[in-house]
Amino acid sequence: MAPDISPFNGAAWYVVFLFSTTVHEASHALVALKLGDDTAHRGGQVTLDPIPHIRREPFGMVIIPILSYIFSGWMIGWASAPYDPEWAHRNPRRAGLMAMAGPVSNLLLCLGAALIIRLGLYEGWFEAPMQIANVAHIVAAKMDAGGNAPVFAEFGAVLLSICFYLNLLLCAFNLFPLPPLDGSSIPLLCLSDSAAARYTAFMRTPGISIFGMVVAWQLFGQVAPALYHAAVQWLYPGLYHF
Repeated sequence: MAPDISPFNGAAWYVVFLFSTTVHEASHALVALKLGDDTAHRGGQVTLDPIPHIRREPFGMVIIPILSYIFSGWMIGWASAPYDPEWAHRNPRRAGLMAMAGPVSNLLLCLGAALIIRLGLYEGWFEAPMQIANVAHIVAAKMDAGGNAPVFAEFGAVLLSICFYLNLLLCAFNLFPLPPLDGSSIPLLCLSDSAAARYTAFMRTPGISIFGMVVAWQLFGQVAPALYHAAVQWLYPGLYHF
């Protein structure tokens, strides 16, 4: 897929990236608050306002996303929500639920975008493109008889395309069971307290987070194309052949 690097697409990418990342971290913070840890709440992260999240991680929320778009045509970055490690140690299952809140929120955003796309196709607002050139054009605005589409409809189609695919990637990537990704906390949901304590201690081994991120990134490079093809086939059953 060829990247489409333009101010129009760049604005759409950043809007979706900022919103999706903010929802992810706010979900961590909200679930932690509900389960007894108010650390992120006191830091102002139980909010859909992106400013507190940008203040905490300006490099991952602003600089890297913009640079990655300029050089690759899509955005990567990161954010974080603080939590009390002592609370997590005392409540491993609650810590596991807190970790899962982020990927679940991205899955819901992906499904929400898919629902709006399908509704738009049914209502005639959107149409399946003749060929999907890149992930920003998974769905297209419906053209009129003159071959034109309203600018707001085009921008909406790009926003929904990116929201669908980016949140699918964020959910899948964060579910890799490797530190420091959220998926590494999945075992906490079923381990005994003593086993969870040993597992958590192992996960804090110096250097293991760097190792985990390198391995996850390499593996995801192999998984992402298949995930993309499966997602498009699910959205448009039988329409595209890869």
